[in-house]
Amino acid sequence: MTIILGADHGGYKLKETIKNWLIKQDYSIIDVGADAFDPKDDYPLYAAKVARQVVADKQALGILFCRSGAGMTIAANKIKGIRAVEVFNPTSAKHAKEHNNANIISLSADWLDLDQAKEIIDSFLKTEFTQEERHLRRINQIHAVEAQL
Repeated sequence: MTIILGADHGGYKLKETIKNWLIKQDYSIIDVGADAFDPKDDYPLYAAKVARQVVADKQALGILFCRSGAGMTIAANKIKGIRAVEVFNPTSAKHAKEHNNANIISLSADWLDLDQAKEIIDSFLKTEFTQEERHLRRINQIHAVEAQL
């Protein structure tokens, strides 16, 4: 599985630590930036880069890092085919994958410590979409809304 990572200045440090942790677990990682800490960078650019890569590789998943997680989620969801969810604990990450087939999660570097982030990411990566009819129906409705844009 390929995991696409992106962060602005607010999530840069957490992204770098998580990247090394994921590599040690033998995940294939693509890091779209930030490549260095820049307190003036802007999150929408990194969210869009991750989202476009996830859309291009249907097997890939994305993880975004910023101060709150909210802005990254909003920006990523502007890309057709993305189902990004801001998650705050392992249960919310599991639910996002099981019910919404989320392909990107966004984490708050301000409100989560490293161990919490690892637990959340583990939950997301190890959970499968349920394929239940009601969830498939709802995702198809999301696709229909996207087609109208």
